[in-house]
Amino acid sequence: MTQRRKAVIYCRVSSPKQVKEGHGLQSQETRCREYAKHKGYEVIDVFKDEGITGKLLDRPNIQKMLVFLKAHKKENLVVIIDDISRLARNIETHIKLRSSIAEAGGKLESPSIEFGDDSDSRLVEHLLASVAAHQREKNTEQVRNRMRARVMNGYWVFHAPVGYKFENKPMHGKILVPDEPVASIVREALEGFASGRFATQGEFKNFLESKPAFPNKNKKGEVHFKTVNDILKRPLYAGYLDVPNWDIKMHPGKHEALISFETWKRIQQRLENQSMAPRRKDIHEDFPLRGYVTCGSCGKPYTSCWSKGVGGRYAYYLCQGKECPERGKSIPRATIEDEFEKMLAELTPTPDLFYTAAEMFGALWDHRRDNGKEEVTFMKRELLRLEKQSEHFIDRIAETQSVNLIVAYEGKIEKLEEDKLLLQEQIKNCGRPLATFDDTFRTAITFLGNPQNLWDTGNLNHKRLVLKLAFSERLPYVRNEGFRTPAKALPFSLLDQIKDGEYKMVPPARLELALPKEPDFESGASTNSTTGAHRN
Repeated sequence: MTQRRKAVIYCRVSSPKQVKEGHGLQSQETRCREYAKHKGYEVIDVFKDEGITGKLLDRPNIQKMLVFLKAHKKENLVVIIDDISRLARNIETHIKLRSSIAEAGGKLESPSIEFGDDSDSRLVEHLLASVAAHQREKNTEQVRNRMRARVMNGYWVFHAPVGYKFENKPMHGKILVPDEPVASIVREALEGFASGRFATQGEFKNFLESKPAFPNKNKKGEVHFKTVNDILKRPLYAGYLDVPNWDIKMHPGKHEALISFETWKRIQQRLENQSMAPRRKDIHEDFPLRGYVTCGSCGKPYTSCWSKGVGGRYAYYLCQGKECPERGKSIPRATIEDEFEKMLAELTPTPDLFYTAAEMFGALWDHRRDNGKEEVTFMKRELLRLEKQSEHFIDRIAETQSVNLIVAYEGKIEKLEEDKLLLQEQIKNCGRPLATFDDTFRTAITFLGNPQNLWDTGNLNHKRLVLKLAFSERLPYVRNEGFRTPAKALPFSLLDQIKDGEYKMVPPARLELALPKEPDFESGASTNSTTGAHRN
């Protein structure tokens, strides 16, 4: 009896969907087995590459197949493929694989094409391989065009960013929706960075890591700085789609935004205008005042350390200024922090002052709400001005042949378009009825009434927030003497101005006069406040 010739089957699909459903690989193998049965071949193995493009030469299972062929080279195994496109979708890759199979002792066959060694058969084979390559490129082009068109219609087509997930909805199909509770965490983090609550990307990262529900952490519970950078820079969180490779810039999306465009712009300005240092590893729950309390002699921030002594380990703050007379002289942590808590307790206003402050801010809130129509009129005029400027630069582009000028004009137009988006959002929001003062400022007023309550939570982020909200500068401390008079932040400084005498409300316009600036603890930058009071 004649021994049957042996064969192996090679199958490939490039789509992950085909891998999950199993239709592509299964149908290929079935047709190849039918062909082997018809030819009287014995199939001894099957090699499958799943979800891998036919353009690649170095595929895991085709390499295993070549090794297998070499091990059985004397048997002259037949390699069966369902179609020429299953071997490769690129003419160069096809030729290289065809040669590798032949060198390994295999003979390529297919139910769809007869492979021959004469010139006519080679021509047909190469033409079919070229057609397969063209189909791959055409499919890629069509998919990209469909995806681009969907983005132009306002829908994100790539992987859902952290804080979002895809849902199928009527009239939309797959659309991004907030993925709670992660969406709320991302929103709070972005708004916190925009407002200065988080002074650095390190503090932003620290906040995300403190939330158990936040994903994308490594085994140590850390969030990668690339994740931080992506979240801070994505306009998608403000409701806009940005795909530079497809010439799509700040296109309005159909999904729900987590933050306003104005908030996103403030974040970008902070990223551009100051160097964001990585999170300092020495800022720890053990020393919450580190970086905020300075040496009263040289003005440099105190460092901190643990020291071993009789009976255990002891915590200290100390100055490390090279020329400072207090250099290396430690102060027990309990001494500084007990005195700080006493100073913090003194910030609590009396009930009368507390209600006056609430009334003062409420009056300013109402004043700004009532002036909304005037602001809308002004912003609409400004929007028209920006549109004329944009048209002017478009005309300049049409007139010039200089590549450098065209690039410069396009940059100016892009900046104008962002300014227009910002104004359009402000006009839209300015026309809406604002929430009540109580609903909006309840948390702020609660903090004003007793800042020590937030400090006593023991949370490091809360403690550092108290330091930023309660004091406008670092706190000088003199060893053996205590804290010097602190520079209190608004509104605590305003309460000091009125607590010793008669006080009354002033017109809201007076409240918006320029007041002392509040420096940023980290960068030294200053921000204007828009509240004030008048003392008789």
